[in-house]
Amino acid sequence: MNANPFELKKTSTKSKARLGVIHTAHGDVTTPIFMPVGTNATVKGITSRDIKELEAEIILANTYHLYLRPGTKTVAEAGGVQKFMGFNGPMLTDSGGFQVWSLKQFRKITEEGVRFKSLQDGSRHMFTPASVMQAQREIGADIIMAFDECTPYPSTLEEADESLRLTLKWTREAKEWLEANPPIHGYPQFFFGIVQGGMHKELRQKSIEALKEIGPDGYAMGGLSVGEPVETMYEIADFCTNLLPEDRARYVMGVGTPWNLLELIRRGVDMCDCILPAKNAQDGLVYTSQGVLRYKNQKFAHDFDHPLDPECDCYCCRNYSRGYMRHLHKAKEPLGWTLSVIHNLRFYIKLMQQAKAHIANDTFEEWADEMIPKLQTNI
Repeated sequence: MNANPFELKKTSTKSKARLGVIHTAHGDVTTPIFMPVGTNATVKGITSRDIKELEAEIILANTYHLYLRPGTKTVAEAGGVQKFMGFNGPMLTDSGGFQVWSLKQFRKITEEGVRFKSLQDGSRHMFTPASVMQAQREIGADIIMAFDECTPYPSTLEEADESLRLTLKWTREAKEWLEANPPIHGYPQFFFGIVQGGMHKELRQKSIEALKEIGPDGYAMGGLSVGEPVETMYEIADFCTNLLPEDRARYVMGVGTPWNLLELIRRGVDMCDCILPAKNAQDGLVYTSQGVLRYKNQKFAHDFDHPLDPECDCYCCRNYSRGYMRHLHKAKEPLGWTLSVIHNLRFYIKLMQQAKAHIANDTFEEWADEMIPKLQTNI
């Protein structure tokens, strides 16, 4: 469809950890990368200026949510999602497949796509491979995702195989539509196919072989972190990266904790996203170099000597104490959430920067082995 956006720079000599660059019209993205989630064309609680100051190289928006509000044609009228939200950097859109699948009693899956009822106003809609690609053309993200049928967990081999059949059918239809309908904002959009198949390795292999024939610009792994044991998630990701083309970007969708990211990087994953940094920030939970900190706890009420993380360079840690952050949380002040989101996202982004430096120096595995248990510690 397009020239391959991904350039592989280096693979670790001790694992499958990789350094790479994704070239987009809105800038280069160095991998491995964590993408902050900006579901509604906004990262929760912070501004686009904050996103840049955090050194986020790429963010994610969601087709389902933007389709319902304000409407993808409205986003197109604004000049695309970057101009709409004032973020002149690379963006990726999730197709909305997971969102409509998760509606359960409010949707019906057919050969053509998914009929669903909006939880916002009760209106009824139909997502097809073509309509989802049109929506993503209108949104204008640099990387757009195939419309997939999300495989539930647990699932039998037969259930997962039927789900995979629909995903591959819709992926072929999506690519055909994209080839007949070029981008509308004047720059290329790169199309990623989604590997499905549940926790069944034979189906994951079948999915990857079929996607290679379809020829997407990159590959995402869906249906992970959906309730399975974490070791199973790692095992399936490891299995998939053994089969995926080395010269294409690899993206695990919707994952995860800082230690999840390091484990996936060592298994050859290039891209991750997750709502956890913002979601947990709202609940007074932050990730730090010393471990997981719940600053809402009483023991931090009079801690005015320590920031959330002494090793963090974010605005929150440079200016505020754990005691003050606990006060904001208890007073239900929105500033507390904003500062916590800023910290959590900066922590994730800095962790990825450190990972890249260690891969470059062939010290990633030793560093990750030391970091992972520390990150999981409860402070």
